[in-house]
Amino acid sequence: MSKTEVSIPTPDGEARAFVFKPEGQGPWPAVIFYMDAPAIRPALFGMCERLAGHGYFVLLPDMFWRAGPYAPINIKEVFASEEARRAVFGKLMASTSPEKSTRDTGAFLAWLESQSDAKADKVACTGYCMGAAMALRAAGAYPDKIVAVGGFHGARLATDELDSPHRLAPKIRAKVYIAGADQDAGFPPEQAIRLRDALTDAGVENRVEIYTGAHHGYAPPDMPVYNEAAAERHWRELLSLLDEALRG
Repeated sequence: MSKTEVSIPTPDGEARAFVFKPEGQGPWPAVIFYMDAPAIRPALFGMCERLAGHGYFVLLPDMFWRAGPYAPINIKEVFASEEARRAVFGKLMASTSPEKSTRDTGAFLAWLESQSDAKADKVACTGYCMGAAMALRAAGAYPDKIVAVGGFHGARLATDELDSPHRLAPKIRAKVYIAGADQDAGFPPEQAIRLRDALTDAGVENRVEIYTGAHHGYAPPDMPVYNEAAAERHWRELLSLLDEALRG
């Protein structure tokens, strides 16, 4: 297993990212891992290492690269108060947008194509929290490349907003698996139904589920609401999705 920090050229500048590779000789199927709002930190490295251990070339981009260098977020301190959350996440979240993240994805896909140890003719992506929306948008913007999307404890995936991810369903060709949480006000049952209906009506193979007893943020092991049962279920579903799309 190896972890390497890289710099990826984008139309807006150099984006920081991390690459995780399995042991042995590639090339390996490529997966883009879209981070959650608490940003780049050891817990995400561990998740990417686990994914690479299953034989995938994993790219973890820092979607907050425009904000400049920042120290890893102390989860316990940040979630101690609403004031702390606003202070930390305000600057970072303001550095990106649906348009910027989608533009970045185009650069990530081009970079993957230049890597001899990555199979980048078809790429999968998985996203957490805000990353779930980024993954869906990636599939809508780059349907010829993105063949599978996993999204976990995402929020606002099917709203009335004009840029709501569910509106991209007619452009998506990827197989989609979305798993929300029943203790997450950001993705209530009506949004799950709206997203599922949009994907199904567009002919997209999909499953949209809600994990019972889970909260927003159930998958990363450093989150206060980490739920081992839900997290392990997410791993089973994600690996099944990736294996079918990239190895089938």
